[in-house]
Amino acid sequence: MTDRTILSGSSRWIVKIGTSLLTDSNSGLRQTAIESWVRQICELRARNVDIVLVSSGSVGEGMRRLGWSNRPGEVHRIQTAAAVGQMGLVHSYEAAFRQHGSLTAQILLTHADLANRQRYLNARNTLRELLNLGVVPIVNENDAVVNEEIGFGDNDTLAALSANLVEADCLILLTDQDGLYDADPRYSRQARLVPHARADDPSLPDLAGKAGTLGKGGMRTKVHAARKAAGSGASTIIVSGLQPDVLLRLRSGEDLGTFLFPGRGRIAARKQWLAGQLRGNGELVLDNGAVGVLKDAGRSLLPIGVTRVEGAFSRGDIVICTDDNGNEIARGLVNYNSDEARKIIGASSSQIEQILGYMGETELIHRDNIVVTA
Repeated sequence: MTDRTILSGSSRWIVKIGTSLLTDSNSGLRQTAIESWVRQICELRARNVDIVLVSSGSVGEGMRRLGWSNRPGEVHRIQTAAAVGQMGLVHSYEAAFRQHGSLTAQILLTHADLANRQRYLNARNTLRELLNLGVVPIVNENDAVVNEEIGFGDNDTLAALSANLVEADCLILLTDQDGLYDADPRYSRQARLVPHARADDPSLPDLAGKAGTLGKGGMRTKVHAARKAAGSGASTIIVSGLQPDVLLRLRSGEDLGTFLFPGRGRIAARKQWLAGQLRGNGELVLDNGAVGVLKDAGRSLLPIGVTRVEGAFSRGDIVICTDDNGNEIARGLVNYNSDEARKIIGASSSQIEQILGYMGETELIHRDNIVVTA
């Protein structure tokens, strides 16, 4: 699994370029760098590699155009900068791709677009058709209208969900660091690059640092993004976008950056959608037996295995399943609303009709509608 030559045979990549690479606090977008990445993407397209480009930079470019030196704290001012900067960002990409005869398309998303199953499918179909037509989709969060409730939080997460959306083989996270280190290289001379690891290695988040001045992410969000991308079977590379011809060298299997490989195989498309949801409408707390059944046997969640219901939700909503310590175990589409669930938890399925006065489903969550995330 640690063999990077897998990149040489892959056919669909998500390439995410971070704010720290794209923008300079004084001069705005780094046009020469953009042209270099675009050239590499076009070369990869010529080698039959589908590319979806996830780009940050709209807020940074908007700040430059507005003459702001510091990232604002107020949401409406950040959204204003994003709206202004998005114009420059898209124009720069379009001009660069046009030099190579390539068409581009702008895709602006919020988490609400992917949380709704029908809108998720619409987005997936659009992206796939663009790729079939040889168009390079440029994806960004719809920062001008997004808020905390419907936002992804960072473009690393958006890139990971895009990997799930189009079932990409690889997620390439271009940053201003060489990769993930075992200590912060800015403060420790002994820091060593982590060449490879499983994406679900629980020690990885502890190695991550904080975000930069302009960006919202940082190494921690990249580690979490790799774990999400692994759900659809995608490998992740965290690598410096400052390396010459970095994308072409990765394609050739060169040992660059940190390679995070999935610990398990690709899951079904419907479960990819479930795994990609950032928020649930409620919570089911499970006993140890139910935790074991979900994790080890892949069976449905029955009422008897639930000890507590948190929050309010309706039938068909996404709920989070946790153990007694609050650790997420799984998430899925629930068959009963929160009031009904509170009445039947701890009971056997044969008692549901007696308790509620009617019989719906024998499971709280059917195995086809649940995905283990632990």
